[in-house]
Amino acid sequence: MAKETGRQLIAQNKKARHDYQIEDTVEAGLVLMGTEVKSLRQGRASLVDGFAEIDRGEAWLLQVHIPQYAQGTWTNHEARRRRKLLLHRSEIERIERRTSEKGLTIVPLSLYFKDGRAKVELGLARGRKSWDKRHAIAERTALNEARNEMGRKLKGL
Repeated sequence: MAKETGRQLIAQNKKARHDYQIEDTVEAGLVLMGTEVKSLRQGRASLVDGFAEIDRGEAWLLQVHIPQYAQGTWTNHEARRRRKLLLHRSEIERIERRTSEKGLTIVPLSLYFKDGRAKVELGLARGRKSWDKRHAIAERTALNEARNEMGRKLKGL
């Protein structure tokens, strides 16, 4: 069997980028059971309600839904169990210092396989108010319109 290379996306949390202002991102490995890996290989996972926390010097991923493997037996896993994140101690300490600031939280942004290993991209995020969300949408729209207009000018239309 050939070794996998590249990045294969499993799940993405688009709502997190809308609800939070992402200040920094970190890639972490996951400690998974065999049936969880098989379920992920089928592309089944949801990051919508997920978050991460630091507990006694260890990083944990909570409320991420990986459904049970259909062909699993009594060895099947719980769908929303706590999963340990694999990070270097210096990374955990840096994240813990940043989250002790007011309003910062750790949210999973995407779940993927990288060279055959399950990884999660975590974002250190600050919550947005509803007017912040509208402001961000307006900025994005204005930027797209300006980019389109520049393209038209360069084409001579």
